[in-house]
Amino acid sequence: MLRHLLPSAVRRPFARYSHAVEVTAGARLLLTSGQLGISPDDAIPDSAEEQAELCFRAIAACLAEAGMAPADIVRLNAYVTDRAHMAGYMAARDRFVADPPPASTLMIVSGFTRPEFKVEVEALAARRDRD
Repeated sequence: MLRHLLPSAVRRPFARYSHAVEVTAGARLLLTSGQLGISPDDAIPDSAEEQAELCFRAIAACLAEAGMAPADIVRLNAYVTDRAHMAGYMAARDRFVADPPPASTLMIVSGFTRPEFKVEVEALAARRDRD
């Protein structure tokens, strides 16, 4: 159902991601909103890695609600507010994503709705239900 592509004509990925993921026809899609590093009790950790962990927990909850799992993620879009936060984000991401990893984009942005947020992550997942 999913085919992870690493074309030989393209430089190998810089980190743990696939250059492309093909989703075959008939799959259900789940698109999450951007998830911020905030806990259900409104706590916001200081570190980007801990915030990313919370982002991925929220994505996992969305996946579970749809009967999906991290292995069904085909694309991640992530945003950090500083290059210094990239390593923490990537450490949390690498613990979360399945193998082979999804396609992924990481962008540095000027900020989010509140200045204490350092990371935001959104996901696209696809799954074909078994008959």
